Amino acid sequence: MNQMQKMVNVAQQLGESLKSREQVLVTAESCTGGLIGAICTEVAGSSSWFYGGVISYANDAKVKGLGVKECTLASFGAVSEETVREMCAGALQLGGTLAIAVSGVAGPAGGSPEKPVGCVYIGWQLLGQETVIQRCQFEGNRQSVREATVLTALEGVSALLER
Repeated sequence: MNQMQKMVNVAQQLGESLKSREQVLVTAESCTGGLIGAICTEVAGSSSWFYGGVISYANDAKVKGLGVKECTLASFGAVSEETVREMCAGALQLGGTLAIAVSGVAGPAGGSPEKPVGCVYIGWQLLGQETVIQRCQFEGNRQSVREATVLTALEGVSALLER
């Protein structure tokens, strides 16, 4: 099974879980550029559990589209726990009951010693609950970092729902 099919399979299982719990997913994506939404919408019937999302690649899009504070970006950067927390909150303002937010350095350039290529923050938030955030360090090229981010993000929703 290729990586694309694996991601779609995870999304399909997630969709069944979300539907059975009457939850609706919304996304706030930076480094994945909409790939989480694309994978979710590969699943027939996903409109019953996938609200949509914001591709907030530029910092200005994070501010205007998701309400991330400029001071958060200035103090912590786009690739940070603080920014991803605000991205989740902003996504939930748009709709849905469960948010995924991702921001990271997909590469091949743009990394730093503190946040090297492959560093990605992923956040999950159920409406009315605290945000769960994970810092990941993925290996490989740009595409493999993006795909690993999508897989980890979708699997993390399932783990959150099981709690």
